[in-house]
Amino acid sequence: MFQYKLPNEEGEGKKLSCKICGKEAVADDYCKLHKKAYESIIRKYENWNHALEISWKEYLSEIANNLLTGEFARQVAEYFVKSGEK
Repeated sequence: MFQYKLPNEEGEGKKLSCKICGKEAVADDYCKLHKKAYESIIRKYENWNHALEISWKEYLSEIANNLLTGEFARQVAEYFVKSGEK
């Protein structure tokens, strides 16, 4: 049975929102679609780095500027570039 918790002073029961789009976050401060894109970006970096000896920042710029990159992956890459988050 579902039980709703009212928020208290510590913030329990408070829904988190996605860092990128503001929708309800499912994990790591991302909505379902941005979380999936984030995980894909992380997984694929090792391959890019091995093949091109590319830095994390360069990798994110390549993703953000590639016309074949999906919308959500582009948004995640752009967020990381702008925020400086690692």
